[in-house]
Amino acid sequence: MVEKGLSRIARVDMLKTAALKSCWVILLIAVCALGYLVWSRIGKAQSGPGRSSTGPAPVEVEPMVVGQIELKRTFSGTLESPASFLVAPKVSGRIEQLFVDLSDSVQRGQVVAELDNDEYEQAQAQAEAELAVAKANLGEAGNQLTLAQRERDRVKTLQDRGVASESQFDAAQADALAKGAALEVARAQVTRAEATLQTARIRLSYTRITANWTGGDTTRTVAQRLLEEGDTVAAGAPLMTIVQLDPLQAVIFVTEKDYASLVIGQEVTLATDAYPGRSFEGTVARVSPVFEEDSRQARIEITVANPEHLLKPGMFVRARVVLDTAQNAVIVPFAALTQRDNQTGLFVLDDRDSHVRWVPVQPGIHDGERVQVIGQNLTGRVVTLGQQLIRDGSEVHALSTEQAPANDLTP
Repeated sequence: MVEKGLSRIARVDMLKTAALKSCWVILLIAVCALGYLVWSRIGKAQSGPGRSSTGPAPVEVEPMVVGQIELKRTFSGTLESPASFLVAPKVSGRIEQLFVDLSDSVQRGQVVAELDNDEYEQAQAQAEAELAVAKANLGEAGNQLTLAQRERDRVKTLQDRGVASESQFDAAQADALAKGAALEVARAQVTRAEATLQTARIRLSYTRITANWTGGDTTRTVAQRLLEEGDTVAAGAPLMTIVQLDPLQAVIFVTEKDYASLVIGQEVTLATDAYPGRSFEGTVARVSPVFEEDSRQARIEITVANPEHLLKPGMFVRARVVLDTAQNAVIVPFAALTQRDNQTGLFVLDDRDSHVRWVPVQPGIHDGERVQVIGQNLTGRVVTLGQQLIRDGSEVHALSTEQAPANDLTP
């Protein structure tokens, strides 16, 4: 019984081994079949142009058209104010009152702040008193001179009569001259007192801080307020910034490739994320004559009208510029361009729509999915998909052909 059991187990093991070998054989056959299928497809794909084909190659075609095409470039830039005025007091003091706040409009010459002026009013009063004293001294000096001159004249008369001596006349003459010099000093003191008073008045006027910019527009906007009422400000310290909002200028930087195509007066269309779907018109105002050494780019300034004050300094913008335009250009889809023997060209469908010919071309202006082509015999339809399956003279089957517009070049 034991021997029968062992023989039965041995037979089961042999059956399992045989089944396992069968599975491996089937798996090997499947792998070989799959490898052959992949190899055959790769071989067909690698046949490329010039491959032997038993039938027409399927391709997609589109018509060539004649029209206008533009070379456009879009540059990223930043909006800046062309004029910024920093308001700063000419004298130090405590800010008594601020008359404008952030984003308020300011007229040229408008008073925007006032400082505590008690000290400056006192200085003016003192200067006025000193001027009054100087004028009184001037009057007294004038009177003294008049008396001295009369005394000199009286001594002169007595001398002529032989009553007064020469020394008496010399003393009277010296006294008159001294009184005349004293008068001149008094006049100088009056002039100095008047100047001091004028200085005091000017310094008092400086406590009323005005926005007096020169040139440009007469109305600007408060862009930044740096101090508040009650703060103490030093002479020349910034108080607020006032900027011009209309027009603004957009600043972009271009490389050498596009630099030569930008000229003053050129029209520019700008867009910003703040107003999707809306564009703003501008013109090139200034073109930098030098390139920055670090970036090898040149600064371009574009003037942008902003009558509604929608655009703000500091915003990012996209500036689209038309660098070149071609009229009556032959235009094809960019997908139609292909390379053969290091040469760029097109596959053009013949009149019977059954074969293609290889036409070398020179690409011109590229605008999105369209491109201008320059060459000979550029009429008809061009292959836009399937160029890897064909060569010059290949038989093709156009799978889809778009309806040509009125100005296409389809025969």
